[in-house]
Amino acid sequence: MTTPDTSMTQENLDIEALKNDAEFQDNVRRLEQEMREHNSIARGYQLLDIKLAMQEDEDTINDLFTFIVNRAFDLLAEYLTRHKKFDLSDPEEYATARAIYEHGIQRYSENDKKGAKEIFLVLHHQIEEPDIHDAMMIHAAAVMEGIGFETFIDEFADVTSLDPEDPKSIFITEFVQPNDMIMAMWSRHIEAGKKELETLDNN
Repeated sequence: MTTPDTSMTQENLDIEALKNDAEFQDNVRRLEQEMREHNSIARGYQLLDIKLAMQEDEDTINDLFTFIVNRAFDLLAEYLTRHKKFDLSDPEEYATARAIYEHGIQRYSENDKKGAKEIFLVLHHQIEEPDIHDAMMIHAAAVMEGIGFETFIDEFADVTSLDPEDPKSIFITEFVQPNDMIMAMWSRHIEAGKKELETLDNN
């Protein structure tokens, strides 16, 4: 199948023409069918990009978000049971980690600090890539320190370093101070976080 172009922007997109393009619409339907058949989060994100660019209705977008998040947490539960870490070189596992992280960021932005902390801690546990591994603990420590989401983004995260060409740039891994300095500053929270995670390793 020809995968629909997921790099579309509203600036270069003739939405009405694509809505009337039978081949394009057939490809979108096939992509959605593959997503459902394979329970694929990666295909879900491809489809979401298309639906957003096509300015689909809110219910359609929300249904896709729900599919992505529910499937991601189902896989997370399975991996925790099997003591399996995420392999971010695998597109499906990367998409799973991305969905969980984005959900954690949403929780943080909505001031659900308990939920956000738990998500960042479990990502720290599940992702072994050093930069993301450490960054997730810093996220969790910021929440435990009582720092609000906007303050975290404005005063601690270095979002200017995000590379739009790097697929892993969805994760905030750079901060205005060196990671080791931040981790030393919040060491009591980091120790508390590690203690919470001991139950995952012992189960």
